[in-house]
Amino acid sequence: MMISEVAEHTGLSISTIRFYEKSGLCPFIQRGSDGMRRFSKTDADWLELLASLRSTGMPLAEMRSFAELYASGDGKIPERKAVLLSHRRRLEDRQAELDRCRVILDRKLNGYDKILRDQI
Repeated sequence: MMISEVAEHTGLSISTIRFYEKSGLCPFIQRGSDGMRRFSKTDADWLELLASLRSTGMPLAEMRSFAELYASGDGKIPERKAVLLSHRRRLEDRQAELDRCRVILDRKLNGYDKILRDQI
């Protein structure tokens, strides 16, 4: 696939894909004899994972470490799994905090609704 096809397939912008590659997160993307990037389905899936990790707050340094573990092969699967489990735990903690905040927000909104109904 060409970069434009990967962008369409993943929903990522071309500049984001290039950024991930320049950041050392995609060292395995091949180039054709014309110098153009050639993406496989595996590359596209990897980019989607990177985007998901980034949008859920994983720092770039941690993403780089994870990418290095990935590039090291299947012998590093336990370490890769540990990185993802740690990130998931952080997401679960963040989700619990967001849920707590939503309850407070809903309580306040319900109070405003009551005040507005009583004014009518």
